[in-house]
Amino acid sequence: MFVVLVWLGINAFLFVHFYMAFLTPRWFYTRVLLGHALSWARAPAAALNFNCMLILLPVCRNLLSFLRGSIQFCSRTAARQLDRNLTFHKLVAYMIAFHTAVHIIAHLFNFEFFWDAQLTNDTSSLPYVLSQIGNNDNASFLNPIRNNHTSPTLITFTTIAGLTGVAITLALILIITSSMEVIRRSYFEVFWYTHHLFVIFFMGLVFHGYGRIVRGQTVSSLRTNQPERCFNHSDTWGEDGSDCAVPEFAGNPPGTWKWVLAPMILYVCERLVRFYRSHQKVVITKVVMHPSKTLELQMKRKGFRMEVGQYVFIQCPSVSRLEWHPFTLTSAPEEDYFSAHIRIVGDWTEALYQACGGDRTEPQEAWKLPKVAIDGPFGTASEDVFRYEVVMLVGAGIGVTPFASILKSVWYKHIQKNQEVYTKKIYFYWLCPETQAFEWFADLLQSLEGQMNDKGMSDFLSYNIYLTRWKETEAAHFRVHHEAENDPITGLKQKTLYGKPNWDNEFTNISTKHPGTKVGVFLCGPPQLGKALEKQCLSHSEADTQFIFNKENF
Repeated sequence: MFVVLVWLGINAFLFVHFYMAFLTPRWFYTRVLLGHALSWARAPAAALNFNCMLILLPVCRNLLSFLRGSIQFCSRTAARQLDRNLTFHKLVAYMIAFHTAVHIIAHLFNFEFFWDAQLTNDTSSLPYVLSQIGNNDNASFLNPIRNNHTSPTLITFTTIAGLTGVAITLALILIITSSMEVIRRSYFEVFWYTHHLFVIFFMGLVFHGYGRIVRGQTVSSLRTNQPERCFNHSDTWGEDGSDCAVPEFAGNPPGTWKWVLAPMILYVCERLVRFYRSHQKVVITKVVMHPSKTLELQMKRKGFRMEVGQYVFIQCPSVSRLEWHPFTLTSAPEEDYFSAHIRIVGDWTEALYQACGGDRTEPQEAWKLPKVAIDGPFGTASEDVFRYEVVMLVGAGIGVTPFASILKSVWYKHIQKNQEVYTKKIYFYWLCPETQAFEWFADLLQSLEGQMNDKGMSDFLSYNIYLTRWKETEAAHFRVHHEAENDPITGLKQKTLYGKPNWDNEFTNISTKHPGTKVGVFLCGPPQLGKALEKQCLSHSEADTQFIFNKENF
């Protein structure tokens, strides 16, 4: 909230400051033509520059990963803000859309006022007199509509400001509409390709001000024509004996580039790093087809280092040379490979599934496996999991993947008797809507359950698995086998629970068992579940027990 309030405050300051800046004497004659529409056009333009400076920074993944690693040694709270990079990216985008709309509407009024001033044809009217300045040499005009035959439409499509403005607006409309969740989830390729119109947007933005359509009185002209004193004597401007010369006008030099140049350079460097990484050789060492159409890729790359809960972007050139998709790493840092579990839910994942031989019954030969490129790994909130003495891990559906890495790493650290492990207790919750989704992860839990019992560490990990939806036929099967030693769904000794957790009871029990401790709450799941958990963290954080909420966000 502090970061957002500071950002809103800067926006408000820039808007008010530049609104007032165009109420000065230099812009007096421009306001005679345009009124307050001048300030309403220029103020959002300044706020646009500021937000366009910010919009690229939250998507510079390597920069954020570097900052996160540097900041977390000083402040975990500050580092956690970087995990909300996409949320901030969206907020900045909404602000850009808002200021763009205000800027466009104000300029529509401005061109109407320019047009009306030129059509007045009344030599005693100050707006008409101002519109005729510069007709001879056209060097110091104020009104860009030079005669009655020049329409606002012609200005829009024949000037630098007009053409770039149209290009910027169209690019922004396409980017925003294709970013709607329903399109992003159902037609990801549309979202992906239209988002790259940001190149046109920024090019148009940089050159938009070079036309200098909106002009004010020059500093030297203010000495020979003081508007407050001379505006009533326009009929004698420039005549012998008059102390009011004909005013001269000029536009401000373009300044948008000063705002966006540094972020654009950073983003270019970011893309160069990604390009370099994408050309490093990656070898798929193993492909595992899990139930419920979940594909596991085990891979190796020279010099690859990871931490728990991190994610990578995967590209498969045989499927698409332009698309990169994020997947959480499910392997532990202690293993000699890195892996990702990919649920087959769209066109790209379906094509990757087929390329890896998922639709074939016979084993796929290694040399026939597709080539893949990897960008990453990148940090997430889960990296902080070992900084808490007590941890709550909450996964929903395929959102359990980052916790596979955590649970594996915990086990390796205890086997190796790593003294740096601060975590003493893990509470694991997994919510799934279908029984098939349990199958691939249940193998890991069974292994951990058996090994921890053998080591006398059965109290270290408490896990609760919830089935949130089921059919009547499944319910009958569950009832028959409920008394069996192992659960009929997962094969674990811990029985599957049905419905959804009572989070109030869960937080109360943990608070009672661990007084005076900080409990890290980590979620990878839908926003609704995140809001519910965040609310519980706030309501149960008392003087002796504090719950710290962390959410995966990529």
